[in-house]
Amino acid sequence: MSKKDKPVFESDALPERQPGVPVLQIADLNVRFPSEDGVVHAVRGVNLTVNAGEVVGLVGESGSGKSVTSMSVMGLLDENAHVEGSIKLHGTELLGRSDDWMSEVRGKKVAMVFQDPLSALTPVYTIGDQIVEALQIHGKYSDAEAWDRALELLRMVGIPNPEVRAKNFPHEFSGGMRQRVVIAMAIANDPDLIIADEPTTALDVTIQAQILDLLRVAQRETHAGVVMITHDLGVVAGLADRVAVMYAGRIVERADVNDVFYHSRHPYTVGLLGSLPRPDLDKDEPLTPVEGNPPSLLNLPPGCPFAPRCPMASEECLAAEPDLLETDLAGHTSACIKFASLSDKKYEEIYPHEEIPAAAEQGTREDAEVILHVDGLVKTYPLMKGSVFKRRVGTVHAVDHISFDIRAGETLGLVGESGCGKTTTIMSILELAKPEEGRVVVLGKDTAELSKSDRKLVRQDLQVVFQDPMASLDPRLPIYDIIAEPLKYNGYPKARIASRVEELMALVGLEPAHANRYPRNFSGGQKQRVGIARALALEPRLLVLDEPVSALDVSIQAGVLNLLERLRVEMGLSYLFVAHDLSVVRHIAHRVAVMYLGRIVELGPVGEVFDHPEHPYSQSLLSAIPVPDPVKERARNRILLQGDLPSPANPPSGCPFHTRCPKFQTLDEADRARCTGETPLLASAGGQVDRQVACHFPEGVSVF
Repeated sequence: MSKKDKPVFESDALPERQPGVPVLQIADLNVRFPSEDGVVHAVRGVNLTVNAGEVVGLVGESGSGKSVTSMSVMGLLDENAHVEGSIKLHGTELLGRSDDWMSEVRGKKVAMVFQDPLSALTPVYTIGDQIVEALQIHGKYSDAEAWDRALELLRMVGIPNPEVRAKNFPHEFSGGMRQRVVIAMAIANDPDLIIADEPTTALDVTIQAQILDLLRVAQRETHAGVVMITHDLGVVAGLADRVAVMYAGRIVERADVNDVFYHSRHPYTVGLLGSLPRPDLDKDEPLTPVEGNPPSLLNLPPGCPFAPRCPMASEECLAAEPDLLETDLAGHTSACIKFASLSDKKYEEIYPHEEIPAAAEQGTREDAEVILHVDGLVKTYPLMKGSVFKRRVGTVHAVDHISFDIRAGETLGLVGESGCGKTTTIMSILELAKPEEGRVVVLGKDTAELSKSDRKLVRQDLQVVFQDPMASLDPRLPIYDIIAEPLKYNGYPKARIASRVEELMALVGLEPAHANRYPRNFSGGQKQRVGIARALALEPRLLVLDEPVSALDVSIQAGVLNLLERLRVEMGLSYLFVAHDLSVVRHIAHRVAVMYLGRIVELGPVGEVFDHPEHPYSQSLLSAIPVPDPVKERARNRILLQGDLPSPANPPSGCPFHTRCPKFQTLDEADRARCTGETPLLASAGGQVDRQVACHFPEGVSVF
């Protein structure tokens, strides 16, 4: 809404709760941004209602308009944004209000939990001061009363020793602790509406479970309406009452959470659900990606915006963009003219799924060639103090005597919380140098005995795909040069490089004609495919995959996972797959190693570890994974870990997990003494050679 169009309001009083009036009413919201290339239609005719005590999930791919919608409610859009429509809080119009008036509303009536808690907190003020400020701006608190209330809020969100921690700065908190502080600030003034914009995206799964549990508590405490913006449909399944699915700037399906998951009436929703790996089920078929990319909001295609990606699209779909209308289910709306055709159909009946050839029979695992063998690997870093005269004051035990192997054609998933040593482990392997302690053997060659020329040869068989495809690709080079680079520097015949690049691009599903384009011209999923093509250039036998799909939307992620599985089978590759998303690990891995504080605490076949974890940490980790099934998700019992990962510079004595272990609390004094005084070693569990657990009192349980 431009300044000249600002309306005149009858009252400047803040909105108050009214019986029978929804907390939030968004009607025909349109948001446009000017750009050098034209006008970006970021939000197009969104209608949404949130009632008191209700959680509404807002889901969709990146760029669908979710965050712009939430920022419109908060009044935090850039000045050049052109906003039309209506946003009412308790029946009071918010659009067109002055920034001073909205500043009174923000924090008192409407609160927001942002995706990145470090950016949401001021780094130069203590945690306590920031909560006190939020209280005193919107309420009549003395300094002492505000401080007491701040400590009460920190206790409520699970910050230990709040009297001391309130005097700390944001950088002294972990990511999960910072997000707790942001939630404490959000509920400080008992708001009527809480907007949570991807509040758990950057967090470990164990911390995510704690934050989601905390949001449930916050909602119960304040009886606020909640808008949960997320791309994780498992989170929505367990938390939301209703769901709105966004695509190309508008809502394309809206219904009760059970109807959205079990009776979808839009092909896009069906595709999102079909592309999700399930942590509770073994893989029995490839995932179903939604092919293609969302349309440009600068120049939308004629008719239904989803038609270019829709397997059900026909000529009539291109005639006009369908309205959001009632379907055959009460209270269920869909923007699809063919919603009736989706009745009781599963996604595999709608989306064609890729056929991945079965791997050739290899016999037993013991018969397969050992591609990577790690035995007793240790990696430490000195902890230094002083700026001029540095002195060593301690040691960080990043990786502490870990052992595992990977056989030909096998995928090993390496999982655990941030700081457990996953990245240090793979960097120690990729370095191909003599380890501090232990042995690393790659394709039968001990890295401690490699000469410079041998190391170069081994590197051809050991390649890596990084987490962030944009950061790992040189933006100054076209895709052709990026893929051709390892070929040029490893003696590949010059006359065959062009055909090899074309072959590699086709192999990973990229159009060879686009070889002269730059990384910026490709989507996130396409950039990751470029990284995979580059890694495959020298025909390696082992790929180290460091969070290769964590930066991708779920629909794009499915295509990359299918690609990796197909390449593994067709090229006989082996993978060391590092991930924090355990649903992905369940889908792609054959075996899994669970790491905690530099040690492997459980190792075995992925199905056995996921279905019956024996280590209490594995049980906690797996119970925290959201399952995209509302009935199943809401019936589960979470095992919530208390506190954060201990410092690897000062690990606990005995079992490193005993400080957070739920089982430790149930043991008698003699057994506790064993846990605190004796470090458990990785040993066979239940007589199975292929299953190992590092716990004094292992016990298999089911968490799904």
